[in-house]
Amino acid sequence: MSGVHQLSAKTAEESGNRSVVVRGSAAGFAQEILAGPHRMAADEPLPVGGTDTGPSPYDFLLAALGACMSITVGMYARRKKWPLEEVTVNLRHSKIHASDCAECETQEGILDRIECDIPFTGKLTTEQRSKLLEIANKCPVHRTLTSEIEIRTRAV
Repeated sequence: MSGVHQLSAKTAEESGNRSVVVRGSAAGFAQEILAGPHRMAADEPLPVGGTDTGPSPYDFLLAALGACMSITVGMYARRKKWPLEEVTVNLRHSKIHASDCAECETQEGILDRIECDIPFTGKLTTEQRSKLLEIANKCPVHRTLTSEIEIRTRAV
């Protein structure tokens, strides 16, 4: 049975689905993150009691979305042979009152809002820019964040 588990883990790694390990002391907010061969740090900012040794968890969430949008848009433009030179995704996260969001389904309580501004560099037409914006909103991480998500957490 362990051979099957190793095979499925290897297949997951080969397909880009790495296991991520996050470890930290209960005494503070600083965390060590291991993603395959990559080591990163996460922490909370000084004003909320962290030591600011790394990005916050929400910074990582925004980075994941921004990276996915940029990668997806670049891949699409290359496939179409469009003159896209650079993609920059500027993201902000905030909490808003649901009643302040006319287009939101939920009308009570507090909602998360992520705002993304994407300047596309290159001699693109208005139609191409519009299509790239549409493609950015279809990237895999965007689809994950706007879909129903099931997170299974267990103590082991």
